[in-house]
Amino acid sequence: MHGLGTIVNVITIVIGGLIGIFLKKGIPERFKNTIMQAVGLAVIIIGISGTLQGIFTVTEEGKLDRSYITEMILFLVIGSLIGEALKIEDGLDRMGMWFQNRFAGKESNFAKGFVTASLVYVVGAMAIIGSLEDGLYGKTDILLAKAMLDGISSIVFSATLGIGVMFSGLSVLVYQGGITALAGVLKPLLSDVVVSQMSLVGSILILAIGLNLLEIKKFKVGNMLPAIFIPLVYSLFK
Repeated sequence: MHGLGTIVNVITIVIGGLIGIFLKKGIPERFKNTIMQAVGLAVIIIGISGTLQGIFTVTEEGKLDRSYITEMILFLVIGSLIGEALKIEDGLDRMGMWFQNRFAGKESNFAKGFVTASLVYVVGAMAIIGSLEDGLYGKTDILLAKAMLDGISSIVFSATLGIGVMFSGLSVLVYQGGITALAGVLKPLLSDVVVSQMSLVGSILILAIGLNLLEIKKFKVGNMLPAIFIPLVYSLFK
């Protein structure tokens, strides 16, 4: 069944969010801050490792060789310009506030939890490749593994950021479901190089999310989302 992986993914996020909200009441504020710092560091490491994996390859002589550097810069710049023009980040914030006004009342962290969790769950390589495999071949192993990881992380996120994390499941449903539905149309463009470049850009955005979580620097990651799909367009012209 195509789309099953995404459905399971959404369910685990909601269940993990419920568990986290239940635990939230018993966690002192200082512990929540420490947990968020730990999560931020973990997200940064995931982003760095994915980025290095995408850039470097080992040659037959056993040396490291860099690739996609110029393309990476091009994808990020063009994608960011498109996202800034579309104001994607503002749209996510407005959506979070809309949900907050109707379901969360005065919970101040709702929009932050919704936007942060949404971005964490959709920009990674597993979301892209897993959704494509689900749509093309009906294979759900990557998305099921992602569902388990997202479910665990949603416990931590919702325990610190609140109920907004649960609603990020809607973003996952639209994003991954859309990729799955379009996989057949995109198949001719999805060479190994294109998928690698998409994963590379996704890893860089994950790194930016980690920096946001640690409040080191505020990146408009939402506005950078189109960069993930620029490799598809670039492959047509190349």
